[in-house]
This record gives sequence, structure tokens and C-alpha cells, in this order.
Amino acid sequence: MAKKEKVVLAYSGGLDTSVILPWLKETYGYDTIAFAADLGQGDELSGIKKKALASGASKCIVKDLRKEFVEEYLWRLLKSGAVYENGYLLGTSIARPLIAKYQVDVAHAEGAMGVAHGATGKGNDQVRFELTYMALDPTLKIIAPWKDPNFKLTSREAAVDYANKHGIPIDQSKKKIYSRDRNIWHISHEGADLEDPANEPKDELWVMSEPVSKTPNKPDYVEIGFEQGVPVKLDGKATDSVKLLETLNEIGGKHAVGQIDLVENRLVGMKSRGAYETPGGTILMTAHKSLETLTLDRETAHYKQQVSLKYAEMVYYGQWFCQLREALDAFIDVTQQNVTGTVRVKLFKGRCTPAGVKSPFSLYSGALASFKMGAEYNQTDAIGFIRLFGLPMQVAGAVRRNTKKKK
Repeated sequence: MAKKEKVVLAYSGGLDTSVILPWLKETYGYDTIAFAADLGQGDELSGIKKKALASGASKCIVKDLRKEFVEEYLWRLLKSGAVYENGYLLGTSIARPLIAKYQVDVAHAEGAMGVAHGATGKGNDQVRFELTYMALDPTLKIIAPWKDPNFKLTSREAAVDYANKHGIPIDQSKKKIYSRDRNIWHISHEGADLEDPANEPKDELWVMSEPVSKTPNKPDYVEIGFEQGVPVKLDGKATDSVKLLETLNEIGGKHAVGQIDLVENRLVGMKSRGAYETPGGTILMTAHKSLETLTLDRETAHYKQQVSLKYAEMVYYGQWFCQLREALDAFIDVTQQNVTGTVRVKLFKGRCTPAGVKSPFSLYSGALASFKMGAEYNQTDAIGFIRLFGLPMQVAGAVRRNTKKKK
């Protein structure tokens, strides 16, 4: 009897990967190993090994990657200031390369010939997974059932029917059929009524946070301490990275902070609509940006805005394991050398606003900024500065004036 070929599937326990497990075995006879990454999904991983084995996996490997995810991925994202299309804090995008990296490691350890994922042929995740596989081991075969002509489960309704027919335990029904992805940074919601941008997200949609209508009528304040761009303290106490983010998620969620309703441009060319919750991440991004206003000089701050846009695109496109991202990180790390200090943030009715910031490396001078004129600033210097700065405009204005006279 020929030995079965081994494949490592990125397994979440959700609808798509739950039906893919038996489909791979049924269609190609693969010996499929399920790999699940604990990135802070909480209860979603409860009983996942039992479910994977019941769905057709020969083995299920679960690895706690929360600390690595926070410190090696999310903190880099935070320092970069990357936000995709003015709203998306890249919670799903930043997670995929880490999952795929460990898939490759498991494939090597288990002697697997390929790696598989459950991303659709319309989405961004297929690119993120496959670019990582290609970067880390291009010899592995990539198996993507949604792009396989033999795969007929091309709707969530069909997947539910298949699961029920094969006795696969699933949480979804045809009536409650949002596609969700959760980790310690965020949760995303897509599908169902959200596919029509005219529909407002329902109050019951939100998972990590309360609807704005149910938030307290009194604000909360939280103080975050940073060292070289990395959050290390919460309300004055040194706090473990994972605990810090979990706590901010709880506080921010209570006040509906970080809820975003966005129609975005996918890498594959179409627009899609999603609702995102990123309570702790929104607090941290707001605080970090506020601290940078004190500690970065003008030219560095303005150039970093351009880098942030590029960084966001690269993360969204799945280009984590490439030289340019590493080079941008080197630049960003230099900008963060003096991003040390404390930021106080106010949380109220879905809003997150800075309520005070201080740093030992502050470039803000009260004497210079004051409306009172002092010895530290000679206002007459501005006369020559403006003349030189405006010289090109002055020359152009004179030319336009003379041209009009001749007409």
C-alpha cells in the first residue's frame, strides 16, 4: 500500500477549514495535519483538537503564538503607524504570515510535501498565505481548495450543507452566516447583510465591544507608558505585552472604541465591505501617534507618514517576509529611539482621544510656542525667511502680472 502524502492545513475550526479537512481526504486521499495558531482567539480554540480529528485530520497541532504575535508583529505594526485606507488596522493581514510561517515549520517537522489554506479565490488571504509559503520554502506544494476545479463548495450555504451531510460539527447556520476572523488585535466581520454597503451594522454584530448606545455615560482614562515606541506600562505599572493588550481590549470594548465600517480595495481588484473591532489596538495607535507628535522632528515625522502608507500596503498585500519590509523596519526603529514617554487617553462613546502626553525627549518648547515674545526667538528673522521661502512664488507672480498687461 502506497504511503499517503502529508499536507499541513492552516486550521481555524471555522466553517471553511472544517469542510476542507474531509474534502482533502475524500478527493485526494491526503494525510492531512491540522495546524491551529493561538493568536488570542479565546474560546474559539476550545475543543479544536477534538473537532479537527472528528473532521478528518490525522493530527492536530495547536501552538500558542500570542507573545510572538504581539511583540514581533503587532509592536512592529504599531511603531510603523500603518493603517490601510484610513481605517483598517490590519488585524487579519498581520496574522497570516505568522500562521503560514509555522505551517512551513510543521511541514518540515512532519515530512509533509505541501501546505494548504482555506482562503477563497476572491480574497486577500490567499495571497498572504501563499507569498509566505513561497518566501520560506518554495519547494512545498501549495494546495488551495477554493481554486481547485474539483471543489464545489463555493458558497457558505453549500459548505453548511456539506458539513451537515458529513457530520462535521460547525457553529454556523444559514441564518447566522458572518465570516469572522479574530485574534488578540481585532475581529473582522464580513458577509450576509454587510455585503450591501447601504446596510448599517447591527448592534448584535459587535463581539469585542459594546454598541455605542450601550456604553457608559462617564468616560474612562488610561495611561500608557512607552519605551522606544513599545508600550510597556499600563497606568504606571510594568505590564506583560499580552496582558497589556488584553486589558486595553476590555477597557476599550466597554466604550465601543475601535469600531470601523469600511469599504476597502482588495489586492485582487474588487471592493469589499467589512466591519472591524480593534479596541486595544485603536487605543495604542492613538497614544503612540500622540507621543510621536512630541518626539519626532518635522522632516522625520512627515517622511514617516509616507513610510507608514507603504508599510500598510505591504502588510495588507502579504509582503511580510521580504527585504523591503525589513529595510523599512530598520528606518522605523531609528525613528523610535526617542519615542519614550507617557500618554493619557480618554475613552468615551466610541471615541479615543489623547488627554495629555509627556516625554523626557520632548521637542516641544513652551517658551518658543508661547504667544509671548522672548529672547529665545527673534521675530524679525522671519522677514528674511519668508522672502527667501516665497521667492519662487514672487517671481512667478511677477511673470503672470506682466503677461496679463501685454494682453
